[in-house]
Amino acid sequence: MCPELLMGCLVCYDERSCGKLITFLSPVSRQDSSVMAGSLPQQGSPNPGYSAVTVPVITQTDSRDKWSKKMDFLLSVIGFAVDLGNVWRFPYICYQNGGGAFLIPYVLMAIFGGVPLFYMELALGQFHRTGAISIWKHICPIFKGIGYAICIIALYVSFYYNTIIAWALFYFYSSFSSILPWTNCDNLWNTPDCTNYFGTDNVTWTNSSRSPAEEFYTRNVLEIHKSSGLRNVGGVRWQLMLCLFLIFTIVYFSLWKGVKTSGKVVWVTATLPYIVLFILLIRGATLPGAWRGVVFYLKPQWDKLLETSVWVDAAAQIFFSLGPGFGVLLALSSYNPFTNNCYRDAIVTSLVNCLTSFVSGFVIFTVLGYMAEMRKVEVEDVARDKGPSLLFITYPEAIANMMGSTFFAIIFFVMMITLGLDSTFGGLEAIITAVLDEYPDHFSHRRELVVLCLVIVCFLGSLSTLTNGGAYVVKLLEEFGVGCSIIAVGFLEAIAVSWFYGIKRFSSDVQAMLGKAPGLFWRVCWVAISPAFLAYIIVSSLLKAPPLTLFDYKYPDWSIMVGYAIGFSSFMWIPIYMVYKLVWTPGSLKQVGGVPETGEDHP
Repeated sequence: MCPELLMGCLVCYDERSCGKLITFLSPVSRQDSSVMAGSLPQQGSPNPGYSAVTVPVITQTDSRDKWSKKMDFLLSVIGFAVDLGNVWRFPYICYQNGGGAFLIPYVLMAIFGGVPLFYMELALGQFHRTGAISIWKHICPIFKGIGYAICIIALYVSFYYNTIIAWALFYFYSSFSSILPWTNCDNLWNTPDCTNYFGTDNVTWTNSSRSPAEEFYTRNVLEIHKSSGLRNVGGVRWQLMLCLFLIFTIVYFSLWKGVKTSGKVVWVTATLPYIVLFILLIRGATLPGAWRGVVFYLKPQWDKLLETSVWVDAAAQIFFSLGPGFGVLLALSSYNPFTNNCYRDAIVTSLVNCLTSFVSGFVIFTVLGYMAEMRKVEVEDVARDKGPSLLFITYPEAIANMMGSTFFAIIFFVMMITLGLDSTFGGLEAIITAVLDEYPDHFSHRRELVVLCLVIVCFLGSLSTLTNGGAYVVKLLEEFGVGCSIIAVGFLEAIAVSWFYGIKRFSSDVQAMLGKAPGLFWRVCWVAISPAFLAYIIVSSLLKAPPLTLFDYKYPDWSIMVGYAIGFSSFMWIPIYMVYKLVWTPGSLKQVGGVPETGEDHP
């Protein structure tokens, strides 16, 4: 042990850990108690545990929550990263962009773009031990608007994402029936276009035909036929509002006590989907025609690799799948011990996420092959639906015509609910941690009240998505509320850390935690490749903006402008805060920005 008296505190180090803080002499403020100067092993230093050159060391303070177990943290990260998009979006994107050939750009984009950004955010949160807003005072204060933008985007996500979970809960309740209500056309909500081709011979499927599952979703769950579009979304569906209320009740009691409660809940919500996926995979593999779906899913189309859109889709898929830039990884890792191996965590959780996406493709496409066999059409005609349509129409339709349909429907929607819940936990925790860390004097001992207020705001913000035309609102928020905004936030975050805070300083931070500096590969990715990866997605997305449609509704031009306004409403806080900082703070640009000088202690 080698004691050093520094900043009115006694700091103790050994070769394996840093940052045990013992109050000594003068008191320090609550804000400063989490950040202090310490020692970093230097190349050629005679004592590997101590050096006269000081760099930041963040302490494990007693006042901050901590994960009860390492597995609580890992399951929380996996639960956030593995969500509904893994079940439907990856399989759809894969077959659309060359089948098995798509795995090449997907893996490359993961290695050079997604995983480095994932690792960076875990390391930032663990080192600075604070949320998405207050972390910027330790990195580069002029970029603090990024934290506010992240919180607003997380709010937009909560407005529509929990509604999708509420739809799943409605289906779950409806599944407790000996005959699933979307099995036949004998219900009050069905129309003459309803066509049931399962178990019936000589049935002609036309362009106007609608399956019982489609009409159950559109006319009973959504009642979208009572809305003419975004100009007239209709009234609120009280059944869905009740489902959403139950979802937010679960969310509140999972988050109100911090990571000590959410860390226990994710043992169920993050592990149960894998059990269900395994059961559904076995069942799907035994269905007639399953092989047709698998062949369609993985058949390589090598010529697709020459198309720019395939690489853009691969980059966007890995970014949204792993979730850097959402502030969630910052929040979750901020409750880790200082010397936790965040590098290993990043590799393990990224692999789990990508493998889950790949396996989900088999679960989905074995069933799509079965449906193609039953309809006597090509798999491509069945698989053209994506998004919620795949989860709420295509797959339930196949389940309804399996033996033991009630059982498989129940476990499928339980899987969807749990997949959605732990992603919601992560998204809201990002906001909660950011607010509590930014305003500790006001909210540090009022977490339950902060969580309650946040849940109420999210519930009220979701009401428009519970109307008859709520699905149109969900689509608009999904496309524009997140979309380019979160990618731009991730790009600026990578630039701020690598170029303003400095890659040498950040590498020193990682070395202080892990005892080993990041290798050349990671430094090159952080400085150049990962920011270029995000810039590539942004430019390509802006240049290729397909028309927005849902079912037979084409979004009018004015709604697209509203969408861009929603996207800009979160991103605008970044330049606004920069201007505020430059105008109201005296000093040079470098002083205003707060970028530490070379060799200067931070902060």
